[in-house]
Amino acid sequence: MAQVMESIKHAASVAPIPTVVPGNTPEYQEAGDIGNRTLWVVFVIMLLSSIAFYAMAFRVPVQKRLFHILTAFITTFAAISYFGMAVHDGVGYNKITIKQSQKHYPDTFQTVYREVYWARYVDWSLTTPLLLLDLCLLAGLGGANILVAIVADIIMILTGLFAAFTVEEGPKWGWYAMACIAYLVVVYQLAFNGRGVVQGKDQKTATFFSAIAGFTLVLWTIYPIIWGIADGSRNINVDAEIVSYAVLDVLAKPVFGFWLLFTHDSMSGTASLEGFWASGMNKDGAIRVGDDDEGA
Repeated sequence: MAQVMESIKHAASVAPIPTVVPGNTPEYQEAGDIGNRTLWVVFVIMLLSSIAFYAMAFRVPVQKRLFHILTAFITTFAAISYFGMAVHDGVGYNKITIKQSQKHYPDTFQTVYREVYWARYVDWSLTTPLLLLDLCLLAGLGGANILVAIVADIIMILTGLFAAFTVEEGPKWGWYAMACIAYLVVVYQLAFNGRGVVQGKDQKTATFFSAIAGFTLVLWTIYPIIWGIADGSRNINVDAEIVSYAVLDVLAKPVFGFWLLFTHDSMSGTASLEGFWASGMNKDGAIRVGDDDEGA
């Protein structure tokens, strides 16, 4: 009898296994001081670069300003985007619920809210087509190839945006795969079609295009890698994500722009655009369809 009573006492001293496990406090993955300061620094860089590009445009005749205007627009849109991110207006949150399985206890769930800078995707959807247009015009690509490259580029950016806000892992990486396929189309247009067409130009232009297009494609290849370890798998914090993209953006926009304009302006065979670009809808710049001969 004493042994039975001892067993009951021992059993009563063991706490029961809980049937409900309290939920974890939500985790917020947000930018810190480093990230916020980086956004302001890049905004200033983009703003000053834009002013410089517009000033360079006014130093040449309007017929030769196409590359200057396109390049200035790139950094102008980027400056607006970085200002929006710096003042926290171009930011949203992606809510992610992580299931944590336990062997002897009920499963628990961790809710994570990670900042997503949607203004960055708006920036890329405007600036990367303009940047592609710079490269395509430099190479001398035809209109059909330019259209394919720009549409593929926009698809790449939009599918990346959808992936950033997707909660489920499967669809997220599905969007990511679509973005990578679209990027391969862009690579094909520049690396194969662009390189083939530019060989018909002078040697200096061909060499310059190969260098600046290669530089751009290397940078653009790093972007999806950063996305994969930042928004994709969340292996780096938001500050590291901001700094990584900031370095790439400065190289891909202001550095690209100064390199393009200084080199292009130094070429003796710089293209000159007449007609509508320079003269508008007057007699010299009128857009004509069909034959001009009277009585035709």
